[in-house]
Amino acid sequence: MDHDYLKFLLKNPAVRLLRLENAPLIISFLFHQFKISNRITITSNELITNLSDYLYHLREQYGEDSYPGTAEDYLEKWSNEGYLRKYYLPEGDLPVFELTPATEKALNWINDLDKKEFVGTESRLLKIFEILKELAYKNSDDPEKRVKELEKQKLLIEQEIEKTQAGILDKLNETQIKERFYEVYDTALKLLSDFREIEYNFRELDNDVRQKQLNSQMKKGRLLDDIFKVQDLIWDSDQGRSFKAFWEFLMSQSKKDELNDLLEYLNNLHEIKEIKKDDVLNRFVVNLIEAGDKVNKTNHRLVEQLRRFLDDKSRLENKRIIELILEIKTLALQSKDRQPQNREFLPLDDKPLIRLIMERSLWHALKAPDLSAIDLVEGDAEFVDTEALYRQLFIDPEELKKRIRVLLKTENQVTLKQITAAYPVQKGLLEIITYLMIASSRENNAVFADDRLEVIAVANLESGNRFEIKLPQVIFSKS
Repeated sequence: MDHDYLKFLLKNPAVRLLRLENAPLIISFLFHQFKISNRITITSNELITNLSDYLYHLREQYGEDSYPGTAEDYLEKWSNEGYLRKYYLPEGDLPVFELTPATEKALNWINDLDKKEFVGTESRLLKIFEILKELAYKNSDDPEKRVKELEKQKLLIEQEIEKTQAGILDKLNETQIKERFYEVYDTALKLLSDFREIEYNFRELDNDVRQKQLNSQMKKGRLLDDIFKVQDLIWDSDQGRSFKAFWEFLMSQSKKDELNDLLEYLNNLHEIKEIKKDDVLNRFVVNLIEAGDKVNKTNHRLVEQLRRFLDDKSRLENKRIIELILEIKTLALQSKDRQPQNREFLPLDDKPLIRLIMERSLWHALKAPDLSAIDLVEGDAEFVDTEALYRQLFIDPEELKKRIRVLLKTENQVTLKQITAAYPVQKGLLEIITYLMIASSRENNAVFADDRLEVIAVANLESGNRFEIKLPQVIFSKS
């Protein structure tokens, strides 16, 4: 930590934010808007309205000249200075805002300055001890060493079972419970904040590759190969592999249910209810899925943008080809009255086989059918079955939404398979398609897990058909 490094560090947006004259306005407003409610993105209209109300309150308290700018001007300035990220979602026309990684760090650092009830040391030491043991034994190539450690763990478990069967239950005291709660709470907050850093790193990697492509004159095949390499590079990086492992863990229904059960037990402890301040842990799994899904969607959009970049380059190449053809035509028109005197206008090594397009026949005229030899008979309308017009299936989306809401009253999340198990499908594939339309609409909080498949039983009582279909897992969450 020398002089030059500190001089460079003071230019970091996180440090610059703390040195601003209106830092109390920025930090307090962004903390209440994003961190208190654990919001990832907020629309511009909502943020402008809330900031206008906040500025009105501050001017009443500190005077009209305290913060003279408008809410729109402040948000635009904060975006340009790197404290907020302003962008448009593919499915929306209004811009949205989210915190940048630098702002996340500044807010977390200020929040950590608040004096805690006590500083837990036992839980942290135990955590360090467990990690060191895992590094030492799970990474060892010596089978005897690993077996010895497993035997030691087995002995401890057997002793614990014997004590429990004898009615001796070792429980954590109140201080230990609070200490471990604060450790879990702080880790949960930092984990949610880290997603902004992960997404930012992915975007930076994509920007670096895009700049290299813009500055190079590589051919289309080489460019396409590089695009696929970029996607592999993103997911094969340490951060990408860690995120994939996290997402696979979170998409495991058994692991997710176990995590929800543990959090529910924790929130119901008497000692926790006395010190609990917000619902961060209540919505922890939902917030993790939302944040992870946003990272996934960002990566999909980056790959899509790379594909569009390739399409744009192809269009430019086609445009250049058309320009060359026009130049050739112009030169041909200019030289039409100055035909070459030599018989050989363009010498070729071998005589080419030329078949002009106009030499090929386009179509053959069909003979008109002769109906004079056919006796036309008037039809009988009595034999037409009109009942099919009245046997149309109708699926009421509101009824399906009501089913989802009923199940979400007792669960934080439900999958489409769980919904169809509680309410069996009776109207065929049309009922499944309606569920998928509900999940894909913006007003519903749903996630499609493309890497996990579920088998759903489908029945059609009208036709009597019964079968099973395999679909990507669809997860509905509480909003």
